[in-house]
Amino acid sequence: MTTIPYDPLTRYAARLHADLGDRHHVASPLGAWLLLALAAPAATGAVRDELAEVLGVDGETAAAAATALLDRPHPLVPSATAVWHRPGTDPDRLAGWWDGLPRSTATGPLPDRAGLDAWAREHTLGLVDRFPLTVSPRVLLALASALATRISWATPFDLVSGAALGPDDPHDASRPDDGPAHPPGAGHGPDQGRGPDQGRGPDQGRGPDQGRGPDQGRGPDQGRGPDQEHGSGGGWAGRLSRVLRSPEHGHRAWIAATGPAGDVAVHAAAAVERDGAGLVVLSVLADPAVPAADVLAAGYALAGAAVDGEPARRSLFDLPLGPGPLGTLREEPVRTAARGGREERHRAVLPCWSAHDEHDLTAPGLGFAAVGRALGGLLGVDVGVEARQATVAQYGRYGFEATAVTGAFALTSLPPEGVRRSAELRFGHPYAVLAVATDRRGGEPGPWHGLPVFSAWVAEPREPVDTDLVDPVESW
Repeated sequence: MTTIPYDPLTRYAARLHADLGDRHHVASPLGAWLLLALAAPAATGAVRDELAEVLGVDGETAAAAATALLDRPHPLVPSATAVWHRPGTDPDRLAGWWDGLPRSTATGPLPDRAGLDAWAREHTLGLVDRFPLTVSPRVLLALASALATRISWATPFDLVSGAALGPDDPHDASRPDDGPAHPPGAGHGPDQGRGPDQGRGPDQGRGPDQGRGPDQGRGPDQGRGPDQEHGSGGGWAGRLSRVLRSPEHGHRAWIAATGPAGDVAVHAAAAVERDGAGLVVLSVLADPAVPAADVLAAGYALAGAAVDGEPARRSLFDLPLGPGPLGTLREEPVRTAARGGREERHRAVLPCWSAHDEHDLTAPGLGFAAVGRALGGLLGVDVGVEARQATVAQYGRYGFEATAVTGAFALTSLPPEGVRRSAELRFGHPYAVLAVATDRRGGEPGPWHGLPVFSAWVAEPREPVDTDLVDPVESW
């Protein structure tokens, strides 16, 4: 059984997200990594070594991992890959590489703009309308990958007031005295504990700014105002009328100890499974001062174990009481059967969010320049490369959807600078015309080939007739 290289993907994700920065965004490092893995066996020499360094494993291992994923698609994450060539490209130069591609990878002539857009729509559940690159006469080879998901939560969120994202109000008398203890990740606010129908309306809990403001959902240190220095989400609490709260049962939440990100709050929501396969969406929150790259790295480090458990979990009894950067921790006397009489309960409050992006993947270190050199070596020409990824995601009360289309074009290099002369030939005085037959029936020149059938000397021109002035018919 092929081992999927989780650690190499984690390192590649760190590269990609570092290039994208801490602006609000969604990406699929896996979608980009898969294309690099498909191209890696085409590389030789120094280019092979460069791709291995970016991929985190040698090209053969990466290609085998990609094949294992693509040839056994996930029921909740439809995937597709394709390699297309411009007609006229020598297929013999590509045959050895093509033979090693996954069975599920489509190959064939390069589609036109409409064909590429249709491929993107078909393989993204209709979420992406346009392929992220534009076809031109310079394109020799095109590689594409698509990943998509659209799931419903096994247990939907509850709706609460947006104020639940803010710091606790010590003067709030409406807080129930018998509510559960809340950890720093719970974001417990004045409306916590109200019924599941609190504020529920026809927009299913999506506030008017849902993920669409210029800094909605930015990295942990983005858009932070002075009201967020001593609690989680204070700025967003003032902007959102309604937010999501994890239900009493069916979701998981905990505090995890990580490396550079320190303690983080983790929330896990699971999808309705299909054929024994599922999807768990993790939300990871750190102190607002922690860089976005470190929080994302913490999420990747936790991801593999978090689908089945609660890795690096910290006991709430080892944490200080009161408000903190992850929320609020309270303690109260209860009757409990918990071991040692120490009961721990977690609730999480999160906003809805959405994102729509296009990312340039040609930055140094992301590997696509090396892919261009590898494919150029196959074709025997110098090529340039274009690579982009289009992404869409939405997280809401009832489910999650996301997709990514990654495209890479190997382009003929631009010719060197020179001088061009252009001639416009004007047939403005008498000239000769010959109608010459062509005949290549059977693949060989036939008896009519090259034979002039009619000839004329044009000495009297005329105006176009009416039939010349209308749109052409398909054929005579």
